[in-house]
Amino acid sequence: MRSFFQENQELLKETVQDEKTLSIYNLIMDGGLGGQIIIAILFVLLAVALNIYFERFFAIKSASKEDENFMNQIREYVSDGKLEAANSLCKSKNTPTSRLISKGISRIGKPLDDINTAIETAGKLEVYQLEKNVSVLATIAGVAPMIGFLGTVIGMIIAIHEIANAGGQIDIKLLSDGLYTAMTTTVAGLIVGIIAYISYNHLVVRTDKVVYQMEAKSVEFLDLLNEPA
Repeated sequence: MRSFFQENQELLKETVQDEKTLSIYNLIMDGGLGGQIIIAILFVLLAVALNIYFERFFAIKSASKEDENFMNQIREYVSDGKLEAANSLCKSKNTPTSRLISKGISRIGKPLDDINTAIETAGKLEVYQLEKNVSVLATIAGVAPMIGFLGTVIGMIIAIHEIANAGGQIDIKLLSDGLYTAMTTTVAGLIVGIIAYISYNHLVVRTDKVVYQMEAKSVEFLDLLNEPA
């Protein structure tokens, strides 16, 4: 005759085996059509955000590369009147800073204000290129949580609808679809929003660093032209 303890152990094992496991796939599939559509939209937004982030990250990283000897060579060429050699050096570097200096070199001989204006105009274009599509990340960071909250509202509507159809008798199984939709879409929206927000701010910081380099080198170049011959 089996002991009471052995029977309890077997009952516990059966309960554990029958217990529903929690997985991301199950949460999404149990969330109903509305939840799945919201999750699909958030997944697309996440893919777009990551694509923009990595594309801009490598572009800004390439733009931030700086040759410490670059301005010394420019100073030497300009002082010796070798403007073509200075311009060729700028083209070989192919960075935002070198393109600004190249624009300034092409204006040598004109008033200093004209040179400064040309460099500022070129600088605005370079900053625009650096910030290309970065604003989309900010938009995703703001929109993703709201889309997730939309899924929450849809889920609660489904849950209330199930309660109404059940004649006021609350059955957790009837509410599961609505609750899954409400919870999973909220979490997914917040995750996508957080990732996009961090990515956006990281790119802004790195862009500001490149802009500072451009401004510093531009001022150094203008000071070079202001030096007495």
